[in-house]
Amino acid sequence: MSETATPIAPSPAARRPDGSPRSYEVRTLGCQMNVHDSERMSGSLRAAGYVEAEGLEPDVVVINTCAVRENADNRLYGNLGQLAAIKREHEGMQIAVGGCLAQKDRGTILEKAPWVDVVFGTHNMGALPSLLERARHNDEAQLEILESLDVFPSTLPTKRDSTYSGWVSISVGCNNTCTFCIVPSLRGKEKDRRPGDVLGEMRALVDDGAIEVTLLGQNVNSYGVEFGDRQAFSKLLRAAGQIEGLERVRFTSPHPAAFTQDVIDAMAETPNVMPQLHMPLQSGSERILKAMRRSYRSTKFLGILDKVREQMPHAAITTDIIVGFPGETEEDFAETMRVVEASRFASAFTFQYSIRPGTPAATMPDQVPKAVVQERYERLMALQDRISREENEKLVGSVQRILVSAGEGKKDGETHRMSGRAEDNRLVHFSVPTDAERPRPGDVVTAEITTAASFHLVADARSPHLDVRRTTAGDAWDRSLAESCAVPTPGGAQSRVSLGLPTLRRA
Repeated sequence: MSETATPIAPSPAARRPDGSPRSYEVRTLGCQMNVHDSERMSGSLRAAGYVEAEGLEPDVVVINTCAVRENADNRLYGNLGQLAAIKREHEGMQIAVGGCLAQKDRGTILEKAPWVDVVFGTHNMGALPSLLERARHNDEAQLEILESLDVFPSTLPTKRDSTYSGWVSISVGCNNTCTFCIVPSLRGKEKDRRPGDVLGEMRALVDDGAIEVTLLGQNVNSYGVEFGDRQAFSKLLRAAGQIEGLERVRFTSPHPAAFTQDVIDAMAETPNVMPQLHMPLQSGSERILKAMRRSYRSTKFLGILDKVREQMPHAAITTDIIVGFPGETEEDFAETMRVVEASRFASAFTFQYSIRPGTPAATMPDQVPKAVVQERYERLMALQDRISREENEKLVGSVQRILVSAGEGKKDGETHRMSGRAEDNRLVHFSVPTDAERPRPGDVVTAEITTAASFHLVADARSPHLDVRRTTAGDAWDRSLAESCAVPTPGGAQSRVSLGLPTLRRA
């Protein structure tokens, strides 16, 4: 059965006493899944009649929390502490807390921060507008946490953060039992969307101008477990390759234990699936992997990388690594360093282990002292920085196709450069000659790499010309600018708020 768009009714709470719309801001703490969830929250608020604050002090602040990342609690309560003073001076301001930490802590948030108006969880994002309305009407905080999905998040209205690139969830929840991870208890067992619904959302994004889509799931390559097709993910990748106008497909994150040859084949044989793979290692030690309940060992992990590189020699592979898991010895850490050296990751997200209450690892013996964890972490960072620099330096002189992005280059203004992502997702800063055409976010620039560093590549122009391919994504960027300035565009601008899942594709 196909998904049905979830309607969000206009809310009286979205209006100020003078009838003007109340404004909102969504603050995202955490992973890519949270970023995408925040797009759903924004879409639901807009459908209810709220407007984005766009730099002004908002009437409603929504904090979408994370319970996985270190210091998640501190970041939440730090934000709430700052907002308390603002709320005292801002009549009618409301604060809502959602996401994984809200699902876990529930009423504790209201006890620690009684000025919060709404607490909601991972399973009822669409209830946000009605909870804000109820809190305003009853003049008391509203707490609503569900134990299972109310509606699948992808059926909710969506306010996309990007005109040229979009996230598409293929599943929510996770069936794994990693001892360090609290996600399964907060997001529940894996629930898969039907392939037709996923592909329909991808086509709708392309119709709106996007040329890049990233497929999201806690474990994307277990996709299909609910409807009994173990090759569903590779079939989905191949089907995505048939979507006209979709130039780049990415996905995150797979699990090494379930990563199969049919997926590697689909990646290598589908032209718009990018030569990039994020493959979480977590540890190189067999003993620690077993304690983590990661059902693979380093030999299997390295074998997967060999197979990927055999079919995609230029693939950029990234990873996640935890340092200082309970019981980790110097010998265990040395094994991680060995596997990292052998893996030649393009980059790595490295984390110092921190206790997450509610996980089996939280009560394990032999918790590693902070000073030891810090020292190992610094050694790992130094190793990976060297590898990243060496791998990037191999690309000097190569020609890369760069999808121009907005806001990724923090120093673009002072360096007179623009930034974007190569096909393998490496960050590239490129110069624009004085008299050359200036590309728009979403356009594709072809440029030669001139220098490299650990975290980025640089393409400084050696001629007065810049090779720019204008795209439908760049056109969508122009439309979004025109909309924000209330300037009409030929053919009519398309709204970036998708009201759930469209049932018909535009011709």
